[in-house]
Amino acid sequence: MPLEYEKKGHVAYFTIRNGSVNPMTPSIHKQMYHTMLDFLADEDIRVGIMTGAGERAFSAGDDIKTPYAKFETPAEEMAAHLWPKHRVEEEDPQTFAWSRDVLALERYKPIIAAVRGYCLGQGMIYLLHLTDIRVASDDAKFGFPEIAYGMGGAGGSSRLSRHLPHTVAMEMLLTGDPMSAADALKHNLVNRVVDGDAVMAEAEAIAARIARHPPLAVRIEMEAYYRSIDQTKLDALAATKHLYRMQRLVHGGGSEKVGRFLYKNDAAD
Repeated sequence: MPLEYEKKGHVAYFTIRNGSVNPMTPSIHKQMYHTMLDFLADEDIRVGIMTGAGERAFSAGDDIKTPYAKFETPAEEMAAHLWPKHRVEEEDPQTFAWSRDVLALERYKPIIAAVRGYCLGQGMIYLLHLTDIRVASDDAKFGFPEIAYGMGGAGGSSRLSRHLPHTVAMEMLLTGDPMSAADALKHNLVNRVVDGDAVMAEAEAIAARIARHPPLAVRIEMEAYYRSIDQTKLDALAATKHLYRMQRLVHGGGSEKVGRFLYKNDAAD
């Protein structure tokens, strides 16, 4: 399958495997949605690693050669856009609408990116939305080349201003030029830049450090962090206090089953 999903211990691996530069297709987006649901629901999985197969690319973005669904009238096309019929399980999707469902998921379980080579377009959007810690090879490149083909909008769908300073984001979006791994590190788009052969080992080392902690504490930390981004100071303080107190109450008086799952540091088991 073009998206491989594998579990090893407490870690789940998402590997985009679709040719030399791992372009995204409607089927990959659909698989990403369903594997992400499994990842979030599996209580034994504490952290994920997302990567692209091979050395050339994490993903070069959506495959522009993929044929789109054809419509008889503009009204039919608009209806398909607003109410996409992409949940028919027995059929292959003909549009990229599934990517919207992936991006809309509420995710409070960490994912580490292991990036080699190109990370462009939709691959870059997934990197920004679906990963929390990022390890890149020294030859990695990040960007949105779509503007050269008359396809703007990456600034909104990626929420790039949350990840880069305004002027840096504008240069990336408006020139279409890729950002080097060194500049990505300088602007805190990635956490580490290492030799290509060391990318996965570094990502796994970080995953192990996260997986050793109680899952509930990780969940609470991530939810408090992400929710506070769009909250006022007082709302963030109140929400965090409630989440923290709920965690402490369960820790002190929860059932034996809940206690074992949420608090046992058994990542090495």
